Amino acid sequence: MRVTRQPDQVRWHLHGLNTSTIFGLTHWGVSHIPKAMSYGIGHVGTWLAFHLMTDTTAALVGNLRVVVPHLDERGLRALALRTYRSYARETIDFIRSLSTDRRELATWLAPPNTFDRVDRSGGNGLLLVTGHIGNSELGAVILRAIYDYPLAVVVLPEPDPRVNERRVRMRATLGIETVEVRQEMETALRIRRLLSENRAVAMASDRPLGRDRVEVQFFGRPTGFPRAAALMGYLTGAPLVPSFILRQPDGRYAGLALDPIHVSRTGDRDANVQAAMQTFATALEDLVRQYPHLWYHFYPYWGAAHAS
Repeated sequence: MRVTRQPDQVRWHLHGLNTSTIFGLTHWGVSHIPKAMSYGIGHVGTWLAFHLMTDTTAALVGNLRVVVPHLDERGLRALALRTYRSYARETIDFIRSLSTDRRELATWLAPPNTFDRVDRSGGNGLLLVTGHIGNSELGAVILRAIYDYPLAVVVLPEPDPRVNERRVRMRATLGIETVEVRQEMETALRIRRLLSENRAVAMASDRPLGRDRVEVQFFGRPTGFPRAAALMGYLTGAPLVPSFILRQPDGRYAGLALDPIHVSRTGDRDANVQAAMQTFATALEDLVRQYPHLWYHFYPYWGAAHAS
């Protein structure tokens, strides 16, 4: 059955930072001008976005109000601007990484770095679960280029086909397979095949889509998370490894692979899936509290009614 995408289910794609024009100009600029100048242009551009994209800025402030409730309105707006700027810098870094050799990429990593402790000997593959925090696209590049992970990423296709084509092509140049969420059964079968080949499959797991949803507690609120990763873990025995790459103050990145989550395969399936996703949600919440400016949801995450 085809997934039906309601407007509110893809609203995270529809902000002004995700258009073909912006992405194309960013890609061209990063490829042709020095890094410092790219950052400078991003710094100015995000100031304009912060002031002109009023709905997006209001959504960021509303989300941050839940995450850091002790901040006043001025502090929340300052943190929202910092979020815009972090997003721009991380996009620039991702594009730069595509033409950076393995040795130099390794210098981008800062302690703590725990990617190298992941055990890939189980034979069931790995489900690398992450959220929209930090530079997940760069994380995929690093896992493939430095650690030689046989990697596939599961993504919702971009609404702008030109942006989507660019991103798929960028991954393909590094040998990273893209699995687009189009039909539920087709996507599930493809993920199972990849895991049976002992490959790593990366899945963002903090934005539900349609029926792919399980309720967890996140920042003290009932929140829908996708259940797909935990369900795949239940069906295949593949562990879920919460994985993140987070930009540090010095511009380097801490690569974090947290303790694997093993989905129990005995007892009630739905309860086991929910428990696994709650464990992931709790780990993600801890990181968002530490790095609120790296959490990228440019829409009211809990809905407009809960943004204040």
